[in-house]
Amino acid sequence: MTEARGSAGPNGGTHGRRAPGTPCWVSLMVHGLTTTEEFYGELFGWEFEPGPQQLGPYVRALLDGRRVAGIGELAPDLELPTAWTPYFASDDVGRTAETVRLCGGTVGVGPLDAADDGRLVLGSDTSGAVFGVWQGAPGHPGTAVTGVHGTPAWNELLTFETVSVSKFYKTVFGYEEGPEEPEVAAGFDYVTLRLADSPVAGIHGVGHSLPRDRGPHWLTYFQVDDADDTLRQVAGLGGRVLEPAHDTAHGRVATVTDPEGAPFSVVQDPR
Repeated sequence: MTEARGSAGPNGGTHGRRAPGTPCWVSLMVHGLTTTEEFYGELFGWEFEPGPQQLGPYVRALLDGRRVAGIGELAPDLELPTAWTPYFASDDVGRTAETVRLCGGTVGVGPLDAADDGRLVLGSDTSGAVFGVWQGAPGHPGTAVTGVHGTPAWNELLTFETVSVSKFYKTVFGYEEGPEEPEVAAGFDYVTLRLADSPVAGIHGVGHSLPRDRGPHWLTYFQVDDADDTLRQVAGLGGRVLEPAHDTAHGRVATVTDPEGAPFSVVQDPR
């Protein structure tokens, strides 16, 4: 995990394009858009504005008028598990989509224009985990604020094992691994993906501990001021605690679901 930052991240400011491979947006697809807005609005202080409607009803979440994340509504007949999906920056989503296919992944949606904001692709890696690719138009690079309560802090892929799927992401986005990874020999199968020597995402091999009803999936961490208080709010708002708050080298961390069952983690910086 990496610390959250007050700008758009280590590889791009809030107004320019991000370096390819930089996590730049997170989006959630749900069945009840209004109730989901109420949950995250209370939990994180988000406000909402209409967003591109190419894939159906969609809103952008805002903090102090700056974009943080997106929430869309699934068609009633789609029985898909709700989940947060990270988007990674690209200078050319068409070329990235072709690389995804060549590397054994799947492109499910796109390349598709998102109004005047940019272009996107939704795909899945070789393990089946869904992720997005975003080519932002000038002035629309993605998440515009990080490092404060209610903003994305980290994205981590939970999958069976790291070796094969890390090769996929390194080839598609040009990631490097840190000199200490993977840590399979220590009994902890984890790879940190890096760009320009900065950690940007993680891959955690958990074997058969993956939920049977979900399979390999990306997990988004959101920055919070107080992890324990956030858990109390989650329970009071109709969510569920999957993993109680505990201290780690990166802060106090917990994993929860929203009322529709979409999992996410929260992290409170160590003090």
